[in-house]
Amino acid sequence: MIDTGAPRNVLGHVVSGTLASAAIAGGMQYNQVQKGTLGKKEAIHATLKLSLQGGVATGAAIAATNHLGKSNFFGALSALSLGIAGVYAIEKISEQLQEKDSCESLEAQQ
Repeated sequence: MIDTGAPRNVLGHVVSGTLASAAIAGGMQYNQVQKGTLGKKEAIHATLKLSLQGGVATGAAIAATNHLGKSNFFGALSALSLGIAGVYAIEKISEQLQEKDSCESLEAQQ
């Protein structure tokens, strides 16, 4: 058995991971806006996407660690798989929203 300490609250860590990711992503995107290499709308979009992905990844990692503490390797792999799927889903939804926004911008210009 791997001693991972007391089981941790997954939902609480999702919230913590989301907030930590928002702070990091927000700072990075703000820097890009200040340099003029990124627009405000794109920076907000990127910050939201990265924040959600960070929360999902953190929650999956904590859930996997909780399973490892019980020597439940299948549960740990399942939690990581769900985390990967969640991050991927957020990425794909983000891409679709950006494509839709680009199409609407082109239509508005015509």
